[in-house]
Amino acid sequence: QVQLVESGGGLVQPGGSLRLSCAASGRIFRTYAMGWFRQASGKERDFVAVVDWSGGSTLYAESVKGRFTISRDNAKNTVYLQMNNLKPEDTDVYYCALDFGLELRTEPSYYNYWGQGTQVTVSS
Repeated sequence: QVQLVESGGGLVQPGGSLRLSCAASGRIFRTYAMGWFRQASGKERDFVAVVDWSGGSTLYAESVKGRFTISRDNAKNTVYLQMNNLKPEDTDVYYCALDFGLELRTEPSYYNYWGQGTQVTVSS
């Protein structure tokens, strides 16, 4: 089994920054992409960003382009989401997810494992 544990969420003022982390552990013997999604209560889970195994290819939702940066450290089995210039509409529960596929995918159904989520609240 694979476990994903997110951290770094919290309350921040508009225009502020947060960095989310997601540590993977368990029996992982393949390369994998890592993605971030977010979800508000009662709504669908939305794609935010994804990074491939090498860290050299990334994909972002239009709403976060230029503000968020996804990266990974394979030595630590950890993926990061640096979020700058945060807006109130970025308030959500953020989830990291692992995908054993070879492409950068945005649909949640393709992902094999999920973290428990971390709350991000942007408010003055």
